[in-house]
Amino acid sequence: MNVVIFGATGMIGQGVLRECLRDPGVMHVLTIGRASTGVQHSKLRDLVHQDMWRYDSIERELSGFDACFFCLGVTSAGMTEADYERMTFGIAIAAAETLARLNPSMTFVYVSGAGADSSEAGRIMWARVKGKTENAILRLPFKASYVFRPGVVQPVHGARSRTAAYRVLYSVAKPLLPLLRRIMPGYILTTEQFGRAMLTVVRHGAAKRVLESTDISALVPA
Repeated sequence: MNVVIFGATGMIGQGVLRECLRDPGVMHVLTIGRASTGVQHSKLRDLVHQDMWRYDSIERELSGFDACFFCLGVTSAGMTEADYERMTFGIAIAAAETLARLNPSMTFVYVSGAGADSSEAGRIMWARVKGKTENAILRLPFKASYVFRPGVVQPVHGARSRTAAYRVLYSVAKPLLPLLRRIMPGYILTTEQFGRAMLTVVRHGAAKRVLESTDISALVPA
């Protein structure tokens, strides 16, 4: 399996990258982002690309892939809807449309968020934009496409959020997360589970195209 990962420097992306590199069935991993992951591995290639809305200059690098794990995302805090849509919908769809054209047999997995609004008509701005992005991806002519809607994700194996506020939150909550996972199994995922679940849907599919935390957890029980 050859895999493309967007957002591999983020917390979830770090976990997904780790699981891809550890999986013997994954032969080649290409990461695409504005910065290198800094990870060294024989089957990894980091492709630093600044214009995340255009891929014509690197199209020759984007063929021959079986899966794309799109883990790139930004917080909506302090952003207008237009700016958030440009960063969220614009980047994801530019990448997905390019990959669908070059790799029609690809499985595309998009990381959204719990509470995303697939009606695109709700009152919460970020949820509308996420829902619009989900819907557009699910309409593209991939072999298969899935949306993952995580709630709480616990970083493990060194994964770390790039957002300072989230790092503080995870640091404070760290002693409680194992207990909460026992109390509410299926609602709190680890970055390891997340990466393994992505590989599972590529290999075996899933009963739903939009997967909430409990659906993701059921794919790879802790």
